[in-house]
Amino acid sequence: MSLIVQKYGGTSVGSLDRIRAVAGLVAESSKKGDSLIVVVSAMSGETNRLIKCARELNAAPPDREMDLLMSSGERVSAALLSITLNNMGISAISFTGRQIGMITNAVHMKARIRRITGERLREALADKKVAVVAGFQGIDEATGNVTTLGRGGSDTTAVAIAVAMGADLCEIYTDVDGVYTTDPNIVKDARRIESISFDEMLEMASLGSKVLQVRAVEFGKKYNMPIKVKSSFKDGEGTLVTSERKEMEEVVVSAVAFARGQAKITILGVPDRPGIAATIFSGVSRAQVNVDMIIQNVSEGGLTDLSFTVPKEETADTLKKLKPIVVEIGAREVKTDENIGKVSIIGVGMRSHSGIAAQAFAALADGGINIMMISTSEIKVSCVVSEEDIDKAVKILHETFDLKFQPGERPVMKQGK
Repeated sequence: MSLIVQKYGGTSVGSLDRIRAVAGLVAESSKKGDSLIVVVSAMSGETNRLIKCARELNAAPPDREMDLLMSSGERVSAALLSITLNNMGISAISFTGRQIGMITNAVHMKARIRRITGERLREALADKKVAVVAGFQGIDEATGNVTTLGRGGSDTTAVAIAVAMGADLCEIYTDVDGVYTTDPNIVKDARRIESISFDEMLEMASLGSKVLQVRAVEFGKKYNMPIKVKSSFKDGEGTLVTSERKEMEEVVVSAVAFARGQAKITILGVPDRPGIAATIFSGVSRAQVNVDMIIQNVSEGGLTDLSFTVPKEETADTLKKLKPIVVEIGAREVKTDENIGKVSIIGVGMRSHSGIAAQAFAALADGGINIMMISTSEIKVSCVVSEEDIDKAVKILHETFDLKFQPGERPVMKQGK
């Protein structure tokens, strides 16, 4: 008998009919003899509705109150699913984050999990019950305040519970039937990937893929918890996210990821002396801003320009933190460009193959796409391009690296010069 943690997202539990359908999937697993912990998101659109209500009453509601408000959506889903399961003859009990001992730090809206006590979960499993958990939420032990884990927090909840409870597998059910080589809405012949490494999935999640949340993949990688991405809408094998295996390196490029809604911030006339970058980015980090790609021009006359990217919705917070820093360091001015996006190729096989970046750059150039910034790692090459060029760039790269083919069917990749 296996212990499996299942997570169902907002679209999966988006209506009463969908909750009945999810209950059917849970019942199937339960009847196989598996012990189950089920984590649920709020019903699709519910969190946004609650945020809208709050902001109609107060343009800048306190974070503590917002956490308490937003956590209610998941509680509703958990209770409704438990009610449905019990009506089907499946013994189930629902829990909040507080009730399962989901202990976090004190940062509202973006809390980090410290530990999970899990006593109530162990009791439920011992009683042969399906434990249904409200995702996305925890509790600050020092104050007793409810906290939320930020966007995609229910994914993180599920993987963290799987690790804490020693589960055999964490299944993430969404509205797609796995991880694809790119977005099928852009490239019609995009292909479902059967198995992908934690490192590749981590890059995809950080670069805009909405299938899995970054912190969930980080938990999986750190504790070697296999994650299966499946659809709650149709049968299918899904995609297994797991530790890297030798055969994975045979695939040079596994996927093309992209991220819209990015902004480039450039600080002009930055004094070129030790400690300046630390001053700038330590200040920005205090706003909990996710800084990504960073480039610095060659110094001229003791001055340089420094550019970096952030999510577009965090531009205002970033500029607010930067304003006093720019004055402090004596930089000239700050410029922003909110019409950019990122396109990336990802694959663990890039470690052992040369010329892949050059091949990508040449393909984009041939397609008339201007590259504004470049960032690379062992298994990733990312380019900042104009937002209007994203779809075209994705199609070009997907075709360039023959991603429509199964790995064994692809033409032999030429080594770079």
